[in-house]
Amino acid sequence: MSGRLPRIDRSKLRTWPRSGEARRFRLDQSGRLPDPAGSFAEFVECLPSVFAGGDLREVARSVARARRAGRPVLAMVGAHVVKTGCSPVLLGLMERGMLTALAMSGATAIHDFELACFGDTSEDVGDGLRQGSFGMWEETGSWMNRATREASERGEGMGEGLGRHLVERSAPHEGESLLATAYRLELPATVHVALGTDIIHQHPEADGAAIGAASLRDLDGLAGVLTDIGEGVVLNLGSAVVLPEVFLKALTMARNLGGRTDGLTIVNCDLTSQYRTRVNLLDRPARECSGRALQLLGPHEILLPLLGGLILAEAAKPA
Repeated sequence: MSGRLPRIDRSKLRTWPRSGEARRFRLDQSGRLPDPAGSFAEFVECLPSVFAGGDLREVARSVARARRAGRPVLAMVGAHVVKTGCSPVLLGLMERGMLTALAMSGATAIHDFELACFGDTSEDVGDGLRQGSFGMWEETGSWMNRATREASERGEGMGEGLGRHLVERSAPHEGESLLATAYRLELPATVHVALGTDIIHQHPEADGAAIGAASLRDLDGLAGVLTDIGEGVVLNLGSAVVLPEVFLKALTMARNLGGRTDGLTIVNCDLTSQYRTRVNLLDRPARECSGRALQLLGPHEILLPLLGGLILAEAAKPA
């Protein structure tokens, strides 16, 4: 041996003949170039059936299977899902009976409410921060705080109260609102607020007691949905912190009351994988509910329309 680097004796290395054991990839799992004139079903068949391609199909099958069996499908919706133009995908699934309940953060509710009332949402935070005007739009703060206060006085959750408010005032774009559509379809819709995180908390009309009471009522409502979530599906769409934390508490409440939670399929759809979604959704709950955990990573504006179409395609197949 020369030099300082140790060497192995290659003549002593062993090899084995290739056997028929299963490999991680086969040619028949490959994708194909889609025909631009083909149907959506033909496009789906062009997707590779491994890794994310296989997981995407499995999520769609899980949702379709749950609905055929009359089991619930809950969508937990983060704000960026609405801000990236994906609400129509969820609205279509709600209208077709593929989603049976919604949960959202306070920020999601604000973007949904503004789209229903004005047809646009979101602002330049930096510019508004310089002027001290960020989040201080009068109509948004006044109307949403008033609707929340009314919900608290009526013993409603915030989701129901905001949806009712949009429907009763015939908001110009009511049909594009998740909250209004859930109210019209009589689907549970809950809003989960962390005080101080939403722009409407900055406004003079903000009533902490009313916000707290209405959002706490929605925690009870989400726990109620989860008491019969067994063999159903939970889709976490773009919430990295608030909804995974709320879900864990609501699921605990449901199990404390002896709810039916076994066989649950939990799916995280987001741009990246985060600690809370991994631990509070895909790890502990799936394990304790004897369920399955699936994850789809990618931009909402591409992933969710594709998933929505796949769900409808699976639902249309013979049982």
